[in-house]
Amino acid sequence: MFGYAAGLPAFLAYFILGLVLYALFAWIYTTLTPQKEITLIRAGNTAAVVAFLGAILGFSLPLASAAANSLSIVDFIIWAVIGLLAQILAFFIASRTMTGLHQRITDGEIAAGLWGGGIALAVGILNAACMTY
Repeated sequence: MFGYAAGLPAFLAYFILGLVLYALFAWIYTTLTPQKEITLIRAGNTAAVVAFLGAILGFSLPLASAAANSLSIVDFIIWAVIGLLAQILAFFIASRTMTGLHQRITDGEIAAGLWGGGIALAVGILNAACMTY
């Protein structure tokens, strides 16, 4: 009966570390982007919600892939950092391909939020797919 719980310590380690990495990602991402995502989301700005959720999901996919494929906790952390860097790159790609993206998100333009979130998700999907080894 206890054999079923043998993997529980590893699960808890990866899961708790994953939650910490989500928080770290959210803090770094919101610090680096010009718009104030949390303030905008609390004010009901749908564009900010869509853009930020796209970034969270875009980070989630490689984080999940790293958890499933990593050889150790250190390996997991290294690939999570790579996922974080890819999401920062995604924000800059989205910003360069839509003029005034951060201001448009701040102004609540849904198209801008979808563009930013969509680019983040697309980069996250590619990033996660590349993390198989």
